[in-house]
Amino acid sequence: MNPKIKNSNTDALFEAILTLRTVDECYSFFDDLCTVPEIKAMAQRYVVAKMLSEGEIYNEIVRETGASTATISRVNRSLNYGSDGYLLTFNRLKDNKK
Repeated sequence: MNPKIKNSNTDALFEAILTLRTVDECYSFFDDLCTVPEIKAMAQRYVVAKMLSEGEIYNEIVRETGASTATISRVNRSLNYGSDGYLLTFNRLKDNKK
């Protein structure tokens, strides 16, 4: 857990997110919470992380996602030195498909 973001406001946000049950509910909540560019940026970073975890190279990721190499590097740094949040979701989604 990153102590830089840990506070009661963030706890409240994450607790609200955990109440969402469907993709449609997520669309409604995040449409109210974020701007369209913010949602698109988060979605892009998630896809970049997935591609990096699958061994894709930067050039392919740029071509498929339109992400800048700076964004890809930032996401790669999170994969290598972050809190393993991306990996947690990748593994859970994989387990859910079994």
